[in-house]
Amino acid sequence: MFKKILIANRGEIACRVIKSAQKMGIKTVAIYSDADRNALHVRMADEAVRIGPPQANQSYIVIDKVMEAIRKTGAEAVHPGYGFLSENPRFAEALRKEGIVFIGPPVGAIEAMGDKITSKKLADEAGVSTVPGHMGLIEDADEAVKISTEIGYPVMIKASAGGGGKGMRIAWNDAEAREGFQSSKNEAASSFGDDRIFIEKFVTQPRHIEIQVLADKHGNTLYLNERECSIQRRNQKVIEEAPSPFLDEATRKAMGEQACALAAAVDYSSAGTVEFIVDGDKNFYFLEMNTRLQVEHPVTELITGIDIVEQMIRVAAGEKLSMTQDDIGINGWSIESRLYAEDPYRGFLPSIGRLTRYRPPAELLSDKHIVRNDTGVYEGGEISMYYDPMIAKLCTWAPDRAQAIEAMRVALDSFEIEGIGHNLPFLSAVMDHPKFVSGDMTTAFIEEEYPGGFAGVELDETALRRVASAAAAMNRVAEIRRTRVSGRMDNHERKVGTDWVVVAQGVEMPVTIQADREGATVRHADGTEMRVSSDWLPGQALAKLDVDGSPLILKIGRATGGYRIRTRGADLKVMVYTPRQAEMAHHIPEKAEADTSKLLLCPMPGLMVKMDVEEGEAVEAGQALCTIEAMKMENILRAERKGVVSKINAAAGDSLAVDEVILEFE
Repeated sequence: MFKKILIANRGEIACRVIKSAQKMGIKTVAIYSDADRNALHVRMADEAVRIGPPQANQSYIVIDKVMEAIRKTGAEAVHPGYGFLSENPRFAEALRKEGIVFIGPPVGAIEAMGDKITSKKLADEAGVSTVPGHMGLIEDADEAVKISTEIGYPVMIKASAGGGGKGMRIAWNDAEAREGFQSSKNEAASSFGDDRIFIEKFVTQPRHIEIQVLADKHGNTLYLNERECSIQRRNQKVIEEAPSPFLDEATRKAMGEQACALAAAVDYSSAGTVEFIVDGDKNFYFLEMNTRLQVEHPVTELITGIDIVEQMIRVAAGEKLSMTQDDIGINGWSIESRLYAEDPYRGFLPSIGRLTRYRPPAELLSDKHIVRNDTGVYEGGEISMYYDPMIAKLCTWAPDRAQAIEAMRVALDSFEIEGIGHNLPFLSAVMDHPKFVSGDMTTAFIEEEYPGGFAGVELDETALRRVASAAAAMNRVAEIRRTRVSGRMDNHERKVGTDWVVVAQGVEMPVTIQADREGATVRHADGTEMRVSSDWLPGQALAKLDVDGSPLILKIGRATGGYRIRTRGADLKVMVYTPRQAEMAHHIPEKAEADTSKLLLCPMPGLMVKMDVEEGEAVEAGQALCTIEAMKMENILRAERKGVVSKINAAAGDSLAVDEVILEFE
């Protein structure tokens, strides 16, 4: 076994690999850029080597710099994590030439699966189900109809040189195939100067389901069941689970065996993932093979009990797999929520800054409940603009899916993050969405269910009453504390009233509180009573309460005249008034929002890459105004309407903050 390995990565995956290596008694080497000098993975490793400036193309993905770190530290093997150099055959070959073991598959497998055409051909030859289609030249509409009939409707007619949706049509019958062929051909010619067309099966009700494979260097290949990854936004996975709520045992077995056949066809060794698109009738088709560790591997580990990173290291060291396919079962259910530094209320734009508060829920391990948080950050640390915006992968496990979802709800509500924008509210909203709860979702879930973006959650009447009851009970505790501090009265019980009005989500809820040593009974105007108990004290940011026998977790903050309460994806301003205060509040005018219609505000912290307009220039709706770079992504800001640029306040190279004024219009 290796004595020392280098992790050619950063963030949570570097920390994850270090944990398995430490468990195996292997020394670890971290590499870091200037931006990551104080990063968690650097702290965790036995050694750390600086490899350059913050930009990944000047540090983490520069092969020569990584190789120099290997030579300097005497590492015998390298784990690449995912992203960066993990699927770069030149890096794997460079390691091989220097006698360093690559903890991943052979170079040939990386190259074969990295090419879409080659991988599909190899998959077809290995007996793997691929999307039916005709990739050859199609002469005319009659031939298009003939091919479409052979493939089976519906079909997708695509421009060979297409992109951006141009030259693309869906046909459900002969007439649409004939018309679609000609339209696609014309559109392709005018858009790309290339009118070649191909046709393939259009997959309806698509789900993204992948098979985890594991293979050694002795000809043993097995599959560790599947992961459901259909909840994704712009092809970025957000929530994954294992197993899939959709597959049956027969389909699982067929997909697993085909995934193993493909791995064997390219002499694969190490962990890998074969991704499939699955339609509503459980027909499945090969998409691609990822020749590396997947982000979502923890959910597979939680239902199989197998440490995939450990197995990768053992396989790389030449060991045989210690298990067979018959040993692989499915124990319970696991869900992973990807926590991103992005603002869901601003179209999920990246958010950077300092984590002024970072308190994940406590990790738990029992035979009934597991909470796991794979992370690479810490409280007080900085979220940089230079790298992927993932903060953590929060995972829960339970004996069945319903319990795993409930465990995730509680874990998300318990996760405290301040200082940056993050997608916790959105993740919570998905956990309560009927389609997700039922398991009836496709890859279009976010697009269909949140077509206008995410605007937060509005609690239903029952949930709102529970929050109001909790707020009233907590406010009573806070009032007692204030009375004691002021010293105005010895008997504080007589000072604090019993009648209050809670206002939240635009609803006024008069309540009466009767308190005792065990908690408080909150009576609403219609006679409904709710029993609230908690050990919460004023100043605590997280309140764990029991309301009528059910847990309720609230994030609590002070707001002008009341509280900011966050729970289950809702972000509420909750006012707790005396009856007289509630009456007076009706006469307070609402503050008008500032008019920013003539300003272009920076939607995220980032770097100005390019300014596309000049002062005095007239712009049209949709016209590109400038480009902002943040977290490896370029974001083009466009004009919402016609106008004339009157003033430019930023230039290429400037670092911009959220809501900083970039342009002003007449």
